[in-house]
Amino acid sequence: MNLSEGKIGSRYSIENISLPVKLEKRLQAIGMTIGTKILVLNNKISGSIIIKVRGTRFALGINISKKIRVR
Repeated sequence: MNLSEGKIGSRYSIENISLPVKLEKRLQAIGMTIGTKILVLNNKISGSIIIKVRGTRFALGINISKKIRVR
């Protein structure tokens, strides 16, 4: 499933990131790599999602969160 479909309060593991190389490297630099555990803190109707990765909160837009596969 895509990260954009994540439920609030659920934990997921990153399975795949299908973004342009530059953006994918940027996410890897902040700790979002394959196998990383994440927690969905908020999933807004507008499409943005707030997640917690390795103790830090991040907000991602819908276009980015749709291209991150989680399980």
